Amino acid sequence: MKAVVIETYGDIDVLQLKDMPVPELGDRDLLIEVHAASVNPVDWKVREGYLKELILHKFPLILGWDVAGVVKERGISAGRFKIGDRVFSRTDIARNGTYAEYVAVDEELVAMMPDNLSFEEAAAVPLACQTAWQALVETARVKQGDRVLVHAASGGVGTFAVQIAKNRGAYIAATCGAANARLVKSLGADEVIDYATTDFSGVLHDFDTVLDTMGGEIYRKSFSVLKKGGIVVSLLERPDDSLARETGTKAEYMFLQPDRERLSEIAALLREGKIKPVLNSVLPLEEVKKAHSISQSHHAKGKIVLKVKA
Repeated sequence: MKAVVIETYGDIDVLQLKDMPVPELGDRDLLIEVHAASVNPVDWKVREGYLKELILHKFPLILGWDVAGVVKERGISAGRFKIGDRVFSRTDIARNGTYAEYVAVDEELVAMMPDNLSFEEAAAVPLACQTAWQALVETARVKQGDRVLVHAASGGVGTFAVQIAKNRGAYIAATCGAANARLVKSLGADEVIDYATTDFSGVLHDFDTVLDTMGGEIYRKSFSVLKKGGIVVSLLERPDDSLARETGTKAEYMFLQPDRERLSEIAALLREGKIKPVLNSVLPLEEVKKAHSISQSHHAKGKIVLKVKA
């Protein structure tokens, strides 16, 4: 099969299009014919070697851990899906990924794809939307009437986070660039702050939850906008317990733990039109280097998708 692999850690030039064997199936695995995969920051962080102490990969390594496609084969114990089902998944980051014509995935990470989405739209969902859901619904427990601040609200996780918080009845403040303000408003933000001209910590207060996708100074300033008992959920920073104590708040670090039931719940909201993916661009697999460059710019609006099956 055709696949994009790396044989060493490095910059975008280590990405190679090669012929690779179709993956062998474990007992609970599905063999998914990949129609589309999406690019996430974790992809280039793995490529650069930033996570090599955390995740022990073997070379050659196929990157990419979002997929939408069709079930082609099943392992001996896999019984939740049938051949021909249209499915999507955030696959196991410890295994070979989805920048390929086929991927083997434990069926416990797979859900039926919403019929109203294209493969490209569906591939944009599993990692980013589950991340936003785990952060806001499961960790922060956002509810009706809560005040939620979403940083980088026009990005892959941010666009889903705004919609999820709005669907739960929250008031949403969002930071993004001026060029993306209209998009973020259309997704449900009540208040949009241009990060280039306004310091959010000077104008916001009494928030229940902050979703931090940026880290650094933005993370530290986020504590000042919380009410007592509020929470910062960060995707990048380990909890700063001293800041939390000083402000009477809570701090949590979150790394996505993918889950079939959560993804199925998200699929239901997608079918009902209550949330939707925002696509930045759809590129052929052969343009993976361009896709990584866009992701690494930190200015991508929505999700970058690789079209694998024509």
